[in-house]
Amino acid sequence: AGGTIGGELSRQGAAYAPAEITLLDNGEHNLYRIDMELAESAPDCPRHAILGDIRDRAALAATFRDSRPEIVFHAAALKHVPMVETNLIEGAVTNAVGTRNVADAAREHGALAMVMISTDKAVNPTNVMGATKRIAEQYCQALDLEAETDHAPLRVVAIARRPTRARGAE
Repeated sequence: AGGTIGGELSRQGAAYAPAEITLLDNGEHNLYRIDMELAESAPDCPRHAILGDIRDRAALAATFRDSRPEIVFHAAALKHVPMVETNLIEGAVTNAVGTRNVADAAREHGALAMVMISTDKAVNPTNVMGATKRIAEQYCQALDLEAETDHAPLRVVAIARRPTRARGAE
């Protein structure tokens, strides 16, 4: 919830005055920062700040069981290509397995929709980060097809974040 993308999703989501918002982040500082920001900008929006990790399946399931979200925005990932290239297992566990954990928890606990924030690097992956995000996308696509076939309530969509252009670039 407190990273660059997650923070913006949290701000925009709170602006719609939901019944409740659950903020999950594995970084204490980022979580505290977005929680305090929303306390100022959306004081009437009930929120819960949960320090947790998408790689911890049991703790994630407990969070979903307690909060019962209807809509899940999933932006947690290791996104820096050089870091993932030198930390392959962490990249795979966070990006692929972590996304599976979030999607499975959303399905198991009655969410209606999940939006996974992906990357343009997953289209034709040329590095480990792109490949792990592509695996995550494929899992989400499979869950969505399964939900459509079984008439299950959970719909899952993966959205690629567009790369930013340098100023003056055409």
